[in-house]
Amino acid sequence: MVRQLLVTCAIIERDGKYLLTQRQKDARNGLRWEFPGGQLEQGESPRDCLVREIEEELGVAIEADDVFDVSSCAYEKLGLHVVLLAFRCRILEGVIVKRCIKDYAWVAPDKMDTYDITEADLPFVEKLLAEHRD
Repeated sequence: MVRQLLVTCAIIERDGKYLLTQRQKDARNGLRWEFPGGQLEQGESPRDCLVREIEEELGVAIEADDVFDVSSCAYEKLGLHVVLLAFRCRILEGVIVKRCIKDYAWVAPDKMDTYDITEADLPFVEKLLAEHRD
């Protein structure tokens, strides 16, 4: 049986670069890179989820603005179907702390292909590349 997850992620830009985080070694998709975020809890709105997850994982307060895009990805080996809702976000206050991640990096879209990014996040990389070409 395939488990379906609704997950949110933050597209945070600083000086033409975007925040990517590396998953912990023992997590699903361990050591792979993604846009930061997490799973919705029961009764939680996607924006509230994202604000909570970023504070828990990175120790910063954010504002979730417009929806950036949505992706849908089946991870057959993991028995998961992930629907990933991305929001454009900005950091309101705080300094990034690696609480629930292995690492983080600010990466230009044209350099993201050097990172092992999760499949669910790849459509967002493509969209950022297209935006920066225009």
